[in-house]
Amino acid sequence: SCTAYSVGTRGASGMRLGVGTVAVNPNVIPYGTKLWITSADGKFVYGYAIAADTGAFASGTRTFCDLYFGTYEECLYFGRRNLNIYVIG
Repeated sequence: SCTAYSVGTRGASGMRLGVGTVAVNPNVIPYGTKLWITSADGKFVYGYAIAADTGAFASGTRTFCDLYFGTYEECLYFGRRNLNIYVIG
C-alpha cells in the first residue's frame, strides 16, 4: 500500500525531495535504492524513484511507501493505492 506526500525540501537521507523521491522504511529499503513503481495493471505509473526519506509509517502501519508529488491536490487525487515496487539496482 502506498500513500502520497508533498511537504518538505530535504529527506531523512539528506537528499533533496521532489517528484521521483519516495519515503520508505530504511530498514527494509535502504536510502539511495533505485525503484520502479507501477500498478499491477499498468494504469498508474509513478515510474523511476529513489528512496530518499523515512515515512512516519516506518513504525509498522500498512503503508509501505510514500510517493512524493508536486502538489497537495495531486496527493489527494492519488490517495492510497496498492502498487508494485521493483528494486532496479
